[in-house]
Amino acid sequence: MIKYDFNLKGKVAVITGGGGALSGVFAEALCSHGAKVALFDINKEAADKAAAKLEAAGGIAKGYKADVLSKESITEAYEEVKKDFGTCDILLNGAGVHHPLATTEHEQITEENMNDGSRSFFDLDIEKVEWVNRLDFIGTFIPSQVICKNMIGKSGCSVINISSMNAISPTTIVPIYSAAKAGVSNFTAWLANYFALVGIRVNALAPGFFVTNLNKNIMYKEDGTLSGRSERIIAGTPMSRFGNPEECAGTLLYLVDPELSGFVTGAVIPIDGGFSSFCGV
Repeated sequence: MIKYDFNLKGKVAVITGGGGALSGVFAEALCSHGAKVALFDINKEAADKAAAKLEAAGGIAKGYKADVLSKESITEAYEEVKKDFGTCDILLNGAGVHHPLATTEHEQITEENMNDGSRSFFDLDIEKVEWVNRLDFIGTFIPSQVICKNMIGKSGCSVINISSMNAISPTTIVPIYSAAKAGVSNFTAWLANYFALVGIRVNALAPGFFVTNLNKNIMYKEDGTLSGRSERIIAGTPMSRFGNPEECAGTLLYLVDPELSGFVTGAVIPIDGGFSSFCGV
């Protein structure tokens, strides 16, 4: 077994969506290895709560109210970070979401179900479609535009975007989320080339199926058993289980450590138990 001491002491990390469960795991991983962590979230209370948990464990962290869809809001929050911790070394674009009104209720439309009152592709709420697309893609674009400028001229800087297995092969019922995450993957590759000569590496994680507050109503029935959809997911996952959020942390630490991944940029790494590599037979 390879044992490695990730030393992030002195590094400043900004994490958007910092009050969320998955971002909380990322924050804990970075903080536990010495990084000063700034948690951006539109819900300041959630960001403060997450920061308090990190500090109670001996880390250095602070919550900031920040709206990833507002350049002004991100700029104001980042100015506070610079006063508190200094300029950013690691930007983790963790904000993202899907919405029920931007999902279909049938995996495929038929002549029988297209008029049964369920939500089809033709019924998707345009406002929610735009919101999901903006939050998942523009919510990655704006923080990158604001914060990466101060990374130029520093060494060992890294941007980590959160894509999805859905970007590699879209799953049913979530067309807008899948399309937005595909945009994040493409944007990751574009940024990697754009920043390659100024020392900023840009990569993305593409998590597969992890049970979170966002999707547990889809993954499980009310009685706690797996939904039919979840049973098919497990059958299509060579490792035959859902992922644990903590299993993303090691890949994150590898990507932000220039000694281990200094020649890695533009990569979108699936963390999906093999789902994206298995055709089903």
